[in-house]
Amino acid sequence: MGEALTMREVWKANHRIQGIIDQTPLLFSEPLSERTGNHIYLKLENCQPTGAFKLRGAANKLLSLTAQERKKGVTTFSTGNHGIAVAYVAKQLDIEATICISNRVPKEKVNRLRRLGAHVKKVGENQDDAEAYCYGLEKKQGLFVIKPFDDIKVIAGQGTIGLEIMHQCPDVDQVVIPLSGGGLLTGIAFTLKSMIPEIHIQGVSMEASAVMHESLKKGTPITMKETETLADSLLGGLGPKNQHTFPLTQQYLDESLLVSEEMIEKGILFMMEFHKMIIEGAAAAGIGKVLKDTQAKGRNVVIIVSGNNIDHATIQQLI
Repeated sequence: MGEALTMREVWKANHRIQGIIDQTPLLFSEPLSERTGNHIYLKLENCQPTGAFKLRGAANKLLSLTAQERKKGVTTFSTGNHGIAVAYVAKQLDIEATICISNRVPKEKVNRLRRLGAHVKKVGENQDDAEAYCYGLEKKQGLFVIKPFDDIKVIAGQGTIGLEIMHQCPDVDQVVIPLSGGGLLTGIAFTLKSMIPEIHIQGVSMEASAVMHESLKKGTPITMKETETLADSLLGGLGPKNQHTFPLTQQYLDESLLVSEEMIEKGILFMMEFHKMIIEGAAAAGIGKVLKDTQAKGRNVVIIVSGNNIDHATIQQLI
């Protein structure tokens, strides 16, 4: 029997990753609150040293490796942010890292990986291609694979965000979380619902290639062709042997919603105009969803602002 996700694992992760991750601010958004009639708080994971929440899960997993596993070197597959996180932690721990990405990953993320000293392998047109190549490296070179989401240590690392939310906003009613592979959502949702079962968890994805959203409708993980989107961090498959995030998402997600490219764009521009922050499309999905929300008023809503790794050319186009 494999590892199980428990609150003890989340607390152990919280202890383990201190010193590598930052405890991020929870910002009350007056402009969003005024527009929606709710009390809107932004959990600013874009303030992590790597610019995204992925640092938590990557740090917890890498710090859990044995000395022998570290010596082998590590590899991973990524749409960018997880790879950056693995490269960042590996550099601190003096572990050799090889990051497998598709040709769809934005140039800025590729440059960041190289600046961190990682070996970068660009293969294929989607994360599934990068994943296949990554597991090939495991077989040929004996590298240890750091999964981007479907791993209990990674999920527990992301779950530490839930601990911080409860500390910063104990009256939280609803949390809006970008949804792709499900590591972020399941970590936060498990942690919060273990303490307050009635907290409402919303997952937000872009309209195109929303693999988890469509898999939930089908009742089983499916594969989809990736298409162009501002929320490129939300691209990627669930993996043919998904063990953890799909069933956990089924269990803990209350509502899965799709956000149009127009609303994602509005989310990015809203954060630039009103909060003077540049965030990536995946992080803006929750902002875009809330801007269009016409549901009940007076709720305490936390939006996970997942990262800021957006390509310079994309910012110029939007402006």
